[in-house]
Amino acid sequence: MSAEVLLADDERERLVSQHAQIAALAGGLAHEIRNPLSTISLNLELLVEDVSQGDTPRDRRMLRKLHTLQRECEHLETILEDFLRFVRVGEIHLASVDVNDQVRKFIEFYQPEAQAAGVEISPHLGTDLPQVLLDETLFRQALFNVARNALQAMPRGGLLELQTRCVSGRVLLELIDNGQGMSPETLENLFRKVFFSTKPNGTGLGLPTVRRIVEAHGGLVSVDSAPGRGTRVTIALPPAAELSSSDRPDPGRPLP
Repeated sequence: MSAEVLLADDERERLVSQHAQIAALAGGLAHEIRNPLSTISLNLELLVEDVSQGDTPRDRRMLRKLHTLQRECEHLETILEDFLRFVRVGEIHLASVDVNDQVRKFIEFYQPEAQAAGVEISPHLGTDLPQVLLDETLFRQALFNVARNALQAMPRGGLLELQTRCVSGRVLLELIDNGQGMSPETLENLFRKVFFSTKPNGTGLGLPTVRRIVEAHGGLVSVDSAPGRGTRVTIALPPAAELSSSDRPDPGRPLP
């Protein structure tokens, strides 16, 4: 079963308008949340220091509860950061690059985290691929989001393959894991519902952010998955040479 993002022009215009409104509020929201959250976190640290000096059963119970509160504060900070990343991905700065080079750089960057999780990364890179127009920073963020989801789907370790090839005039990058896979319900809501997540500490913003980044590059993203047989995320990008000046993504345009 697969889910693919194909947006009509009117839907894209609606999302652009919606994004502009959300982005305008994001800075103020972050300020309003971060100030009290920082104060709470600081006071929790002070309380932990005080309670850690005690050795009674009551002190140990209080310490466990304080640590729980600290974890929840960290989770709130993660949600806030992911939200800001979603609404303020930034402007795209494009350059003509080799996808394989970008994949190799990402693997070098992500290898330590994968090894710590017991996940082997296996690249299978095609030859003679055409250049594509990419914002390298944003593209790495998209790869990180997909890879992070893959690692979370393989809690006991596994295999993450990265494949590149050219099909029907598009440069394809596929990230394939042999993890738990997704149910039809999860797959259906994957891109459509912001903040939708099946993970206890998930924010539900990782793959919607991937979608926005890929679409800003004139590409498409699709997901094929089923319970027990892993997940395949396919990113399809147009070759740089085949894009006319009018078709090219605007390098100074905020992402929709």
